[in-house]
Amino acid sequence: MSRIGKKPIDIPAGVEITLSGSDVRVKGPNGDLSWQVPEGIKVLVDADANIMSVTRQSETAQLRALHGLSRALINNMVVGVVTHFEKRLEIQGVGYQATLNNGKLALQVGFSHSVDLVVPADVECSLMSPTMIVVKGCDKHSVGQFAANIRAVRPPEPYKGKGIRYYGEHVRRKAGKAFGSK
Repeated sequence: MSRIGKKPIDIPAGVEITLSGSDVRVKGPNGDLSWQVPEGIKVLVDADANIMSVTRQSETAQLRALHGLSRALINNMVVGVVTHFEKRLEIQGVGYQATLNNGKLALQVGFSHSVDLVVPADVECSLMSPTMIVVKGCDKHSVGQFAANIRAVRPPEPYKGKGIRYYGEHVRRKAGKAFGSK
């Protein structure tokens, strides 16, 4: 039995869950999300106890793998509509900065041009400073993917540490070229 899959999901106050066929829709104060449950996985809602559970119909390897995944994804949906998921990125490097204009994030990170990224509709992007980007949203996957797209523009390099990194990420530094005498 899946350790994660058999855990019940607590439904906080203010969250409404709708099951229709294989679709699960979670609606809360910060938005609403929906997900289609794979075949063989069953979602049960106990409205009296404010608990949701996920079960599987058979013991095949495929369903055992999907059992914990389904429970984790539904739990992330419930958590996301109550409190936003957030990723912070910091930009390091002389002259490196970000600006936000009309739903576009413009990154100036050492190229001859600025790199423009369109902020997805289900994600909020804000700047705490020109070198600190905050990505928020109720969908954990969208937040993480957009943060990864920002980081991929200029990942931190190991020699000087310049680039875009997650807040608090440690970058292992390498020594530069060593000049030896003969």
